[in-house]
Amino acid sequence: MEKHFAVIGDPIEHSLSPWMHNAGYKTLEIDAEYQRFRVETNHLAESIKGLCALGFSGWNVTIPHKESIIPYLDHLTPQAKRAQAVNTVKYHQGQLIGHNTDGDGFIRSVEVDLREFEGKKAVLLGAGGACKGIALALAEQGMELTILNRTPEKAEKLVELILKEGGKASSGRFAPGGWLETVDLLVQTTSVGLHREPFPFSLEGISKQALVVDIIFNPMETLFLKEAKKLGCRTQNGLGMLLYQGALAWEFWLGRQAPVEEMGKALKNRLLERMFYKEK
Repeated sequence: MEKHFAVIGDPIEHSLSPWMHNAGYKTLEIDAEYQRFRVETNHLAESIKGLCALGFSGWNVTIPHKESIIPYLDHLTPQAKRAQAVNTVKYHQGQLIGHNTDGDGFIRSVEVDLREFEGKKAVLLGAGGACKGIALALAEQGMELTILNRTPEKAEKLVELILKEGGKASSGRFAPGGWLETVDLLVQTTSVGLHREPFPFSLEGISKQALVVDIIFNPMETLFLKEAKKLGCRTQNGLGMLLYQGALAWEFWLGRQAPVEEMGKALKNRLLERMFYKEK
């Protein structure tokens, strides 16, 4: 019997998740299909009912629904409870279970380049749903965090959550500062750059030892990452996080190991196709 999965969000046209998951199903000869649906905020409740009625086994959740979907769910995993955000939902025996793979997916994507987490300093730009999962996972690894957000109250709320969990964190202005010279890991978690717009402030003065990550994966190199690379930093886009959080969602839904290598190849191939057709 064919299983159905999806990703919901708004916007959703940029999502590469269908190519990644469908390549995985094909590799392991699983009878399943993964789709993407644009769901506006005021249609979230009815969309969830529709997915359940149509027999979907699960779906991923992206901007702007990672937090607003929680009231519609029956249970949350410990990861989702800690982050107070959901990026994966499983529909099982009439129950909707919310999970968060963002944090663990991010850790897996940077652990080779960062090597060690304990005692190092991370600065996170933004304080939304994706940032929560990442921040809590990094704090759990022993990193000292600074959260910078345009709305200070939102950053302060996230700091309180991290401190409550036993982590080290503080908040500050969404602006350059002394942190640039001492940061080991800089993570851009906002949607700025998704439409190729410049970042609001310069990274001039950043430590060349820093690993700079933008969780945006399309475009493959945002103006934010281009500046970081020009300043001598190692850089990484969001493709690795997308791959590993997707693989963890796969395992949550299907209870078996995901074919990560094949899923990664499908992601890269799809991005290259997009670049090729845009150039044409």
